[in-house]
Amino acid sequence: MIQVHRLEGFYWVARTGGFARAARAFPYPITQPAVHQQVKKLEGELGVTLFERVGKGEMALTPAGLRLYEFVRPFYEGMAGVVRSLQGGDYGGELSIRTASLLLRHLLPDWIKRLQERHPGIRVQLEETLKPDVEALRHGEVDLLVDYLPQPPKDVAVMRVATLLPFLVISRDHPQAHRKRPSLAGLEGDTFIAYTPGLLARELQMDALARRGIEPQKILAASTSEAILGLVESGLGYSLVPSLDPRGPRGRELVVTALSSPKAEYPVVAAWRKDAPENPILDAALEAAPRPV
Repeated sequence: MIQVHRLEGFYWVARTGGFARAARAFPYPITQPAVHQQVKKLEGELGVTLFERVGKGEMALTPAGLRLYEFVRPFYEGMAGVVRSLQGGDYGGELSIRTASLLLRHLLPDWIKRLQERHPGIRVQLEETLKPDVEALRHGEVDLLVDYLPQPPKDVAVMRVATLLPFLVISRDHPQAHRKRPSLAGLEGDTFIAYTPGLLARELQMDALARRGIEPQKILAASTSEAILGLVESGLGYSLVPSLDPRGPRGRELVVTALSSPKAEYPVVAAWRKDAPENPILDAALEAAPRPV
């Protein structure tokens, strides 16, 4: 097994053609004898001769040396550029994010645009998930979870990026539509239009209803907010729709009312492993994340 740091001395001798010139070219202070020792020890570890003397102070690569130089040269020649990129925040790579469909549509687009405007070299892989998969985060299958996590595990760091608020939506033709604040209690016998089981939004709906002691007897399910709002506008029932907009969802034939007493708020967080290796791409994503008021 070779000592990797000795490759640096070998590289500079091969590049400059001599030990004295290599010592002067090093990016940090080093003596000519120290460079010579690096090369001699590397030759001893490999069991081959890497250079031959061709004149006073002149060294030439042997065939073995040339093979090694061709291998290490791209690394050392590219190092300065990589360092400049990292120090200047100009780096690329892939960031993997998993999130719920509601957030994928209404929260992530502006966030990703902001990230890529600042760091064009970052590629983002977005994946929709029904429920937050903390195990995938722990196993390194994903860099970032963006979701509602009511009780984050101790080994997961979180940062709040948004807040979901539940809104009661009924049709303008509903008997309660003329009231100043339509009441959930007065809708208990109506059909509740829910999200498809397994979705985050479905869990939030049922939680908000349970907080008010309401258990719908008739349920009609749909997979998207648009579909649910369309069914409500058609007079087929009422719904609770979580929204990132504090004004709630919009619809010409809808009456939208923020829930209160008790007020329900569902924090959306960005979550990542506390013990994850240093990752400037993740840091850049968190810096570009929205900051809820």
